[in-house]
Amino acid sequence: MSPVADTVLDVLTAVCLVVGALMSLAAAIGLVRFPDLLTRMHAGSKPQVFGLLLMLTGVALANRNPSMVPLIALGWIFQLLTVPVSAHMVGRSTYRTKHLNRDTLTQDDLQKVLERAQEGRSPDGQQTDGSSGTR
Repeated sequence: MSPVADTVLDVLTAVCLVVGALMSLAAAIGLVRFPDLLTRMHAGSKPQVFGLLLMLTGVALANRNPSMVPLIALGWIFQLLTVPVSAHMVGRSTYRTKHLNRDTLTQDDLQKVLERAQEGRSPDGQQTDGSSGTR
């Protein structure tokens, strides 16, 4: 590669690593700063995934080895699959065990669904038979 291309890739590497580290720092600050689990979960999951993508991109640009790309892509795909699922599970368990601050909720969509379920109705308002959840 030419020296100019190396310099450009080095600058892109530095930018990706610094911005990714700042996103991870923002996630860490949010984990400490926010009052309840639901807001902390949001702060810990959203910027963390994007920050990791930027840092993995920076690592790929620094190595300049094509064999690293599938490994880096695999790591990021696993993050994309596991972080939302685990955040959903933690949020749902927090809601069900009532370990949340309802004052911080701006909209509670799950409450309507749970009320309908307790009345024996499906989400679209039709009566269910109660045995298998079918109409």
